[in-house]
Amino acid sequence: MPMIDVYAAAGTFGDKHQLAVDLATKLMTIEEVPNIPMFRQNTAAFVHELDADSLSNVDGDNTYVRVQVLTNSGALDRAKQLAVVAELTKIVSDAAGDPSLTERTWVLLTEAPDGGWGLAGHANTNEELVAAARAQIAQLRN
Repeated sequence: MPMIDVYAAAGTFGDKHQLAVDLATKLMTIEEVPNIPMFRQNTAAFVHELDADSLSNVDGDNTYVRVQVLTNSGALDRAKQLAVVAELTKIVSDAAGDPSLTERTWVLLTEAPDGGWGLAGHANTNEELVAAARAQIAQLRN
């Protein structure tokens, strides 16, 4: 149930809501988690627009995008890490209408420690998250 934060200069994206939906959907797909409410309702993206003068590289360029993905510990093996970076970068550049943005999009993958993933007011372990997902799948089958 990852969280995605996108940071870019204001005006980079025309449809921020669709960008958020597309990023969350792609990440859920790459993770290969069950398509159940628990995951659909708790995989989300947040698009943060920054004033153009609030970001820069050393040369003064502010046409960069930073995407930070937070997952629970061990959610992404190496193949999934590669897929997340490639696919989210493409979604960002497509949403901006700027193919060259792929060269200026940074994707950072971060893992919450086991027990450090809060949901519904509880700091869940990976085992607890798996148990909750299994319970929801069983409930949906009945």
